[in-house]
Amino acid sequence: MAGLLVLGANQVALGDMLFILVSFIVLALLVKHFAWGPVTKMMDARSEKITGDLDYADQERSRAEKLAKEREDALKSSRAEAVEIVSKAKESGETQKKSIVSDAHSEAEEVRQRAKSDAAKAKEDAMAGAQNDIANLSLEIASKVISKELNADDQKSLIDSYIKELTVNEAK
Repeated sequence: MAGLLVLGANQVALGDMLFILVSFIVLALLVKHFAWGPVTKMMDARSEKITGDLDYADQERSRAEKLAKEREDALKSSRAEAVEIVSKAKESGETQKKSIVSDAHSEAEEVRQRAKSDAAKAKEDAMAGAQNDIANLSLEIASKVISKELNADDQKSLIDSYIKELTVNEAK
């Protein structure tokens, strides 16, 4: 009986095992048909989203690196431009300095030339005044000569005295 009992237990276990196996296969087919597709779609979508996010992160990182490089280049360029502007300003200042000094020298030369021409004009005016004075003296001498008859020695001494007066007046 004990042998029969063991044989019966083996048959029950075999029957249960077949039932469990068939149930597992049916359940697996049902899961594959109804749940496996949506789960794999969800997993694929999640995988694509993660891949897309990683690609986007890579693109943004490379874009950020590119922008950082452009900013660095722009900063270098602006520094170079600043140096160039400063050097041009220095050159312009030097040019203006030279121009101002040159203009000042030109003006000084013009003032000196004007002073020379004014002095020459003053000398000419003085000479013309002296000529007028000589003409007036000559007229006075002539009128005195006419009013008084002089001999040759008196005439010579009168003219010499007037000439001495002229040289004394010119020296003043």
